Amino acid sequence: MGLKSVLSAKIEVKANKDVFHDVFIHKPHHVSTMCPMHIQDCELLEGVFGTVGSKISWTYKHEGKKMISKQIIEAIDEEKQMTTFKEFEGDIVNKYENFKATFHINAKDDTDLVCWTIEYERPNDDLPELISLMEYIVSLVKAVDDHHVNMN
Repeated sequence: MGLKSVLSAKIEVKANKDVFHDVFIHKPHHVSTMCPMHIQDCELLEGVFGTVGSKISWTYKHEGKKMISKQIIEAIDEEKQMTTFKEFEGDIVNKYENFKATFHINAKDDTDLVCWTIEYERPNDDLPELISLMEYIVSLVKAVDDHHVNMN
């Protein structure tokens, strides 16, 4: 049994919160055109974007390395604008176990927050926490936000 970890980030965005839900759930293949420095490709492997059980492959660059993440959409709650992705193959699960990423929108007063939580297990103390990956996710959200703000 691994060492369980949970990291979360809440990022205030200027663009409409619905844009983020639509992009990350229904149109993730558009992310590579919005921020090509972060995401180089998003491919639907099986199913339909935005549906539970669909499989997606991401190609991205993190810490100067080309990486792959193959995920299955494990859960979607349209009302809460929340989706959970479970990685079943890729660079992260080659080292870490039980990797899940949950995305949701939190609207508080006049502030919209894009929230990401990653859960995973480290097989031993020698593997670092995935703090740099969370920083990457925050940077990605900001790039998508900038793209939409600059479009308007």
